[in-house]
Amino acid sequence: MKKMIVLLSIPLIMGACTTNSITGRSQLSLLNDTELQSMAQQQYKQFLSENKVVSSSTSKDAEMVRRIGQRLVAAVTKYYKDKGLAAELESYQWEYNLVDSKEANAWCMPGGKIVVYTGLLPITQNEAALAVVVGHEISHALAKHGNERMSQEMVAQGIGVAGGVLLSGNQKVSGIFNSIYGPGAQLGVLLPNSRKQELEADKFGLIFTAMSGYNPQEAIPLWERMAQASNGQSPPEFMSTHPSESTRIQRLRELMPEALKYYKPMGR
Repeated sequence: MKKMIVLLSIPLIMGACTTNSITGRSQLSLLNDTELQSMAQQQYKQFLSENKVVSSSTSKDAEMVRRIGQRLVAAVTKYYKDKGLAAELESYQWEYNLVDSKEANAWCMPGGKIVVYTGLLPITQNEAALAVVVGHEISHALAKHGNERMSQEMVAQGIGVAGGVLLSGNQKVSGIFNSIYGPGAQLGVLLPNSRKQELEADKFGLIFTAMSGYNPQEAIPLWERMAQASNGQSPPEFMSTHPSESTRIQRLRELMPEALKYYKPMGR
């Protein structure tokens, strides 16, 4: 029955494919961005209320996260404005918080809801490297990878392909949301990003990092430290949910020349 639903819905699925404005790639998008961002806002508030948020007024690390977030958002805003795409960011309400947790993780939900875990800081070691991570996560949100992954999973489960879906009133869709975004990590295994999505996030993450005045070349030693952090054991959460195949550093080196075109060190 589920296979039949999917087959009958193929025309609707094809009609739900959209071209992402910055990646230029056609992607399945069954969900309404406005409602997805609304759900993200609710989940973000709940997550912050249930975890220890580090205050930027008392912590240099939290202030660093805030500073990185502000600079990256300024870079993203300029990038979109220069391409005549400023309207696409109007619904974004950016927030960036540092949460006290031993996990080495960071994420950005739809609408610009960012969290960095303190457990990531010993691996990033410096502000530029952390900017690389946050820029990568922001790029996932801007490229609408979450919407794409949710849409693919909905098709696989045979739901939400015959019409509009109200996320807040659909427990199955809410479950998929929780299986993808950071706050739902404790509820199940996060659905992995595809290699194509990771490459897009790497590419634009490096560009936004460079535009923010941070050296994108910090990405290379960062990922080397990510690999070393596993020590043959389970990898840091950031690596387990964002697969880092053996060719990743080589790909970053290939992307670096383009990113460096945007790089203007701070103070110059």
